[in-house]
Amino acid sequence: MMEALRRWREADRALSEASRRYMHLNDSDMRAIRMLIHAQKQGRVVTPKDIARDVGISSASTTKLIDRLVAGGHLSRSPHAKDRRTICIEVTPETARAARETIGRQRARRFDAAAAMSSEEREVVVRFLSALVEADQPQGDLAVPGQVSNGGSASRTEDQQPRRGFGESETSADSEG
Repeated sequence: MMEALRRWREADRALSEASRRYMHLNDSDMRAIRMLIHAQKQGRVVTPKDIARDVGISSASTTKLIDRLVAGGHLSRSPHAKDRRTICIEVTPETARAARETIGRQRARRFDAAAAMSSEEREVVVRFLSALVEADQPQGDLAVPGQVSNGGSASRTEDQQPRRGFGESETSADSEG
């Protein structure tokens, strides 16, 4: 079972890489475009701050990402309707169509695989994947400060000191902040 999961993860990575090559984009670009397409389907307005948070990059990197994708014809900027200090970012219709016609069609095959299963089989798979999500929540020293796990409690309190990295002495960690 775990070998089958490993093979699926490898196939997923290969598909993601093929998607990036096809669209001539890097990983952060693809993550931003996926997020924007999903947000647009839900009717949500997306700002650069939203992209930075979702993709996990700095505001400076977000500006460069947006500039690059606007120049490449993938994104457009427009004034925010309620906040004149920021802008809204949208995927261009051409990029949305290209994603739908290629990557979307390829990924739709996953739905076909799920639809071919009985409801009992899908329940077992969902239970297994949910257990993996729970098992893969970082614990102990790997836990992200302030992150809430599925259990609803923060991994550590705000007043606890941050953990030092490998090879980092108490002196060097304390002098950083």
